Amino acid sequence: MVGLGPRRPPSRKAVACSRYCHGGAEPAKMSCNDDVGSINPDRGVRRQKQDEALHDFTEITILGKPAVQDREPMSLTFRACPNAGFYYGSMADVPKDLAEEINKLENLFTVQPSKLKEITNHFVSELAKGLSVEGGSIPMNPTWVMSYPDGYETGTYLALDMGGTNLRVCQITLTDEKSEFDIIQSKYRMPEELKSGTSEELWEYIAECLYQFLETHHGDCTKLEKIPLGFTFSYPATQNYIDEGILQRWTKGFDIDGVEGQNIVPMFEEALKTRGVPIKLAAIINDTTGTLIASAYTDTAMKIGCIFGTGCNAAYMEDCGSIPKIADLNLPADLPMAINCEWGAFDNEHKVLPRTPYDVIIDKESPRPGQQAFEKMIAGLYLGEIFRLILVDLHDNKSIHIFENQDIALLRKPYSLDASFLSAIEEDPWENLSETSDLFSKKLNLKCTQPELELIRRTAELIGTRAARLSACGVAAICKKKNYQSCHVGADGSVFNKYPHFKERGAKALRDILDWPEKTNKKEEDPIEVLTAEDGSGVGAALIAALTLKRINEGNMAGILHPENFK
Repeated sequence: MVGLGPRRPPSRKAVACSRYCHGGAEPAKMSCNDDVGSINPDRGVRRQKQDEALHDFTEITILGKPAVQDREPMSLTFRACPNAGFYYGSMADVPKDLAEEINKLENLFTVQPSKLKEITNHFVSELAKGLSVEGGSIPMNPTWVMSYPDGYETGTYLALDMGGTNLRVCQITLTDEKSEFDIIQSKYRMPEELKSGTSEELWEYIAECLYQFLETHHGDCTKLEKIPLGFTFSYPATQNYIDEGILQRWTKGFDIDGVEGQNIVPMFEEALKTRGVPIKLAAIINDTTGTLIASAYTDTAMKIGCIFGTGCNAAYMEDCGSIPKIADLNLPADLPMAINCEWGAFDNEHKVLPRTPYDVIIDKESPRPGQQAFEKMIAGLYLGEIFRLILVDLHDNKSIHIFENQDIALLRKPYSLDASFLSAIEEDPWENLSETSDLFSKKLNLKCTQPELELIRRTAELIGTRAARLSACGVAAICKKKNYQSCHVGADGSVFNKYPHFKERGAKALRDILDWPEKTNKKEEDPIEVLTAEDGSGVGAALIAALTLKRINEGNMAGILHPENFK
C-alpha cells in the first residue's frame, strides 16, 4: 500500500510509508521522489482518486507485476483511511490473491467513526443500566471509596498487591508536601505449590512476607502500633463493604479449595494475628479503583482510571443519587462513590460490537462463553489468539497457501502467541520486516516470504488498531454519561504502556467519537487526554486506606462491615 495522508493535494509527493503513522500525523519519511501517478516501472503504477461517496477514504489503485511466478498480476484498490488512524506500508509486491485476503481482513477489522459512535451510545445506556436496581451486563460495582484525595493526606500506610507471580508489599508515606509521597517496596515470589495448596498455607505465607517486610524496615514488630493496610485483591470478588471481599472464583493459576464463595478478610486477619503482624486492614480494593485514586492524587483533572492489559476495566466517581441500586441506604445524592465498572462484560448480548468469525471462535472456546464480550476484543490476553486464528484459517481454508510445505504445529497451539508477539511485529520497520522473520523462525519454526511478512504485519496492525479504537468507546461513554467536556484519564496495563501506537490510535478514536475540531497547533492538548497512570495497586491502595480512615473519623460509616476494627 501507499501511505498517503488524509486528503493530501495531488501536487504533493506521495510515496510508500516505511512505517506505521498514527492518525493525524504526517506520513513516515519519504523513500523516493516520484509524483503521484508515476513510480518505478518495475514496481507498477499507482493512481490516487477521492471516493466521493465515502469521502473519509483515499483510494489508491496499484497495478503491478506478479511477485511470484504463476500468480496473476495484481490490480487492486486499497483504502488508506485517516479515520481509522493508520496508513499502510508498501505492499506492491503482494500477489493478487494474498492482497484480496488482506482486503477482506481490512473490511472485517476496520471500525469506522459512525460505528464507534453507535457503540459509545449503547455503552452509555449500559453503564446506566448497571447502576439500576435490575442491573445489566456491566456490573458497575460500588467500591465504598467515597472521595477523591485532596493531596493533603498524610501518614504511613501499607499496600499489599497479590498477583499471580509475585506478592508486592509497599510502605507509602504521604508527606506534608501536597501530592507527594515516599515509597519503599519489596517483591516476594509466589511459590507455585501454594497455588494449589491449602488456604491456611496461602495466608500464612502472605503473613510471613508482611512480617519480614516490617522487621526489615522497622525492627521488632512487637513494638509497632498497627499500621493501616490497603489490600489490592485483583480477583473476581463480591464486595458489599470496603473491608470485605467474597471470592467468586480463582484466576491467574490459583486453585485453592475452601476460599471461593468465602470472605477472604477473616482468613487473612487470622493469619496476621497468629504470626503477630501489626497490621490493620482498612480496605480491599480493585486495581482499577486504585489507579483512579492514585492518579487523582497527583492530578486534580483526573476523572477516570482504566486498565488496558491482560484484561480491561475502568473506574470513575458517580453521584450516589445516580445509583438506584443503593438508594435504600439514603446516602446524600451528591455524595461521590467510586464505581468499579468491570466493563469487560459490555455487550455480552452481542448487539453492537462488530464481531468477526475469529471473535466468535474466541468466545465459543473460552472458559466462559457468552461473557466478557468487550474484553475478548481488546484485552492483551486475546489479541495474540485472534492473530493466531487468522493465520491458521488462511493456511487451512484459503487458496493462498501461506507457509506452504511447512509444519504449522506450533502455530496451532491455542494461546501460544500473546500481545507482546504482536507488539514486536508492529515495532519492526516496514522496509524489510527482518525482525518479524526472525520471530516466526524462532518462535514458530516458520520461514516467511516477503509477501507473507507483509500480510503478517498488516494483520497485526488491524488487530491492534481495532483494540485501541474500541477501547476509546468505553472512555467516551463515561465522559458522555458524566458530561465531562475536558478531563484526564489515567491508564495502566501492559497493552496501554507497551503496545506500539495504542495511545495514539485511541486518541484518534476519541476525536472521531466526540467530534472535536481539528487541532490548529500540533502541541495543543485534546480536551480529554488519556495519560499514564500512577501506581494503582500500591500508592492507590495506600491512599484508599487513608481515605477510609478519614471518613470513619468524620462519622461516615457507609460500607463499613466492622467499624470496631478501626478504633
